[in-house]
Amino acid sequence: MTSAKTALPTGPRETGTPMSPMNEALLFARHIDGDQAAREALVRRFMPLARSLARRYDRSSEPFEDLLQVASLGLLKALDRFDPALGHPFASFAVPTILGEMRRHFRDAGWSVHVPRGSQERALKVRDAQERLANAHGRAPTVNELAQYVELSTEEVIDALQAIQAYESLSLDAPRPGATDEATSYGDAMGEEDARYELVELDATVSAVLGRIPAREREILRMRFVEDLTQTEIADRVGISQMQVSRLLRRSLDQLRALTATTS
Repeated sequence: MTSAKTALPTGPRETGTPMSPMNEALLFARHIDGDQAAREALVRRFMPLARSLARRYDRSSEPFEDLLQVASLGLLKALDRFDPALGHPFASFAVPTILGEMRRHFRDAGWSVHVPRGSQERALKVRDAQERLANAHGRAPTVNELAQYVELSTEEVIDALQAIQAYESLSLDAPRPGATDEATSYGDAMGEEDARYELVELDATVSAVLGRIPAREREILRMRFVEDLTQTEIADRVGISQMQVSRLLRRSLDQLRALTATTS
């Protein structure tokens, strides 16, 4: 003779309708025994809870579907770790587990640059407080109000506010607010390295040491390297031989090199 199998309550499909304690206890008992159908029924039963917790973070730049996926993962972990024999309601156990999974997601995957874990947690706490106080007072809270609310020092709150800026990155191609030209981006406003900086530095150095060279040799250097005259043309202007011009140029350049080396 075969015995009739007890019907398994499936629970509401994310309706939030309360389930009787007897049915919920039966589902957990079946789930512990490895019944996959009971596990799925419990997931459907508590999915509204996961969804409501995910909506707490809906203000972030993360798509809500991604947030819901993280909250659902937290719900599954809570189901696997929950022990009904301890006598605690599942919801009171699931909420911190799901929120912990959400915070872990933001801590590990949401930041644009590396921020120490302690700073991340303080930043998220301060951001939460910012929104709560802004909603309560109808204005942005001051640093002192935030410090009092989250029970941190003003320095820690300021550090947390700065850390919040590291959560999201901004493309250099993004338009600058207030720019008159719509095509003006942050990248357009960035300075570039001037290729002539090195020449300015060299000019300052050479000008400083040229004063130590005799006037006639400075003039020969000017005609050769500024006017770009040949040695023969310089010899005709100065009234000396081309061989003397060559010798004077070589001596002057050697002096410049030596003086530049001592002043640099």
